[in-house]
Amino acid sequence: MLLTIATTHRPATDLGFLLHKNPARAQTFDLAFGKAHVFYPEASEDRCEAALLLDVDPVGLVRGSGGNRRGLLTEYISDRPYVASSFLSVAIARVFGSALGGRSKERPELAATPLPLVATVAALPCRGGEAAVRRLFEPLGYCVRVEPSEELIAGETDGERPAASSRYRNVALEARLPLRDLLAHLYVLIPVLDNDKHYWVGEAEVEKLIARGGDWLAAHPERTFITRRYLKQQPRLATEALRRLADEEGDAADAEAAPGRDREHALEAPARLNDQRMDAVVAALHAAGTADVVDLGCGEGKLIKALLPHAQFMHIVGVDASVRTLEIAARRLKLARAPDAERGRVTLLHGALTYRDRRLEGFGAAALVEVIEHLEPGRLRALEHALFRFAKPKTVVVTTPNREYNALFPGLPADRLRHPDHRFEWTRAEFAAWAGAVAEAWNYTVAYQSIGEADATHGPPTQMAVFSRCA
Repeated sequence: MLLTIATTHRPATDLGFLLHKNPARAQTFDLAFGKAHVFYPEASEDRCEAALLLDVDPVGLVRGSGGNRRGLLTEYISDRPYVASSFLSVAIARVFGSALGGRSKERPELAATPLPLVATVAALPCRGGEAAVRRLFEPLGYCVRVEPSEELIAGETDGERPAASSRYRNVALEARLPLRDLLAHLYVLIPVLDNDKHYWVGEAEVEKLIARGGDWLAAHPERTFITRRYLKQQPRLATEALRRLADEEGDAADAEAAPGRDREHALEAPARLNDQRMDAVVAALHAAGTADVVDLGCGEGKLIKALLPHAQFMHIVGVDASVRTLEIAARRLKLARAPDAERGRVTLLHGALTYRDRRLEGFGAAALVEVIEHLEPGRLRALEHALFRFAKPKTVVVTTPNREYNALFPGLPADRLRHPDHRFEWTRAEFAAWAGAVAEAWNYTVAYQSIGEADATHGPPTQMAVFSRCA
């Protein structure tokens, strides 16, 4: 079974630092079920590709080797040594354990940075066909390519010659995301597609699922399907895992906001727009060189979570008008269980954005990510005074939807906004007019940036303004 991971990040050979495997030499690792080989078919500054090849020993698996007296297989002839399965998930955890955990001694910042990645999995059993592959990976932002596997499966024939089984696919997944996220998605979803595991599934598997899926599975539209298959249809374990995922997500506390949030998420998820927004805001704050950031209208803590892996941001404050939302943010950020050093970097405050708040003065930077459109237009002036006149951060980053782009969202009527709580959505000209007037009034300069793939006519889906206070 074969997994390859490629990137065009420059220098692309940084992939070796993230995987903790030197591109200059092949390595072999002994596993309980055979050997794992890691090598690099390509390693240049422009493109680097790493391969994980499993050489599974079917005879040893049946007879029981490596201390396993029972054996992991019951038949010498089966598809298990040749197709992607839970064996591959185990190999990912054993061979790429540091990368899966998001750790890199040489490139700690890069371990949390979204990179252009392409993963290919050969001969993946797809119980449910191509539709199942897309149901699992597309909501996570992947561009998915699925082809029938050319592997010939013993015992399946078509007339005079063996035929490729319709159950097996070669799958290519392309996205921009941290390597640790890609590995976690593969670790969980490969055995889900196979709908089988080569080992006993007990309480420990619930812990593994929460550890590898807690950050993304709770919001996945197929989370119940994934959980049940991952736990081999054991109702007691699945119920426990789903309860814990719901608690991680804070679903019960935020149920009243779900319809609007779900509609907006459904519109933007295929383009992975939320991730692109976070990447752009984090990059702008990085460029500002600030160590302290206040996230105004922090919601459930998505930006704070994106900032935490970056050591530059020593003090992060989240402000929101909803106490319930702040409670959800605290749970999602796992502040109660975080190490003291990390917990000390984050402060969550209850407050209104349209009133002067001395707690927010003196910060290096402030961010309003998809916030201003939730205010009544008549309250924007109060926000401007509270932020630009009194708080006066050196840098202010603002993102907001581009209304012109709404015409490209399928199923969104022309007179509807993306979220029912949006009080307005601006065109590019309207946003530029507002931002320009604010900058002039409060002694700032402003620069604009597009977020997401821009359309020639309608522009980008999200627009961003970066205000810099004049000396």
